[in-house]
Amino acid sequence: MESLHSPTFWIGLLEIIWINIILSGDNAVVIALSARSLPPQHQTRAIVLGSAAAVVLRIVLTVVAAELLELSFLQIAGGLLLLWIAIQLFGDEEPGDPDEAPSASLAAAVRTILLADLVMSLDNVIAVAAAAQGDLVLLGLGLALSIPLVVFGSTVMIRLMERFPIIVMLGAALIGWVGGETIMNDVLLRGVVDAYPWLPSAGGAICAVLVVLIGRHLKARSGQSSTA
Repeated sequence: MESLHSPTFWIGLLEIIWINIILSGDNAVVIALSARSLPPQHQTRAIVLGSAAAVVLRIVLTVVAAELLELSFLQIAGGLLLLWIAIQLFGDEEPGDPDEAPSASLAAAVRTILLADLVMSLDNVIAVAAAAQGDLVLLGLGLALSIPLVVFGSTVMIRLMERFPIIVMLGAALIGWVGGETIMNDVLLRGVVDAYPWLPSAGGAICAVLVVLIGRHLKARSGQSSTA
């Protein structure tokens, strides 16, 4: 561990915070999407709990991320999970009933945040680990100091989603895009992607469109059944 008086420590700390902020934009979107359907009094709690738990998860992932990314089918499975989450969040636009099982709804939101962050952070933690250079104290401190910024970003996103509903669709499409890129970056497809570097972006675009189409279709069906 570097001394607190060492410039190297503070440079590493700033690097980790900056990297986490830059790479956490899509995570803030999924946190906002997961929490927006909760009653207002539970939204902040879900954001804080989800963000804090995600940081702990990232610290654990940092130790094993490089090895995990070398496993075939892992990113394919993770990408498919992200697509499922995106479709579910796309259709969940009605605010929850404040009197209806708030603890269960809160737990479900935090669970969704953790699942999505688990998949979306595999690549991100490698960059953070490089900045930490094996110093777990530096890693934990840097990620912990990033929590308020991610919480603030998620809270702002919820307010924007309430005012501009199209952001919900764009957020779900973003998660779909990340899911498509995650699938295409699996070890199993590495040779194909090396030959055709544009495939991850193409896969991301296709999956983003699929999420929107499937989400709108399910939402329409749900609306028809509720009015029947």
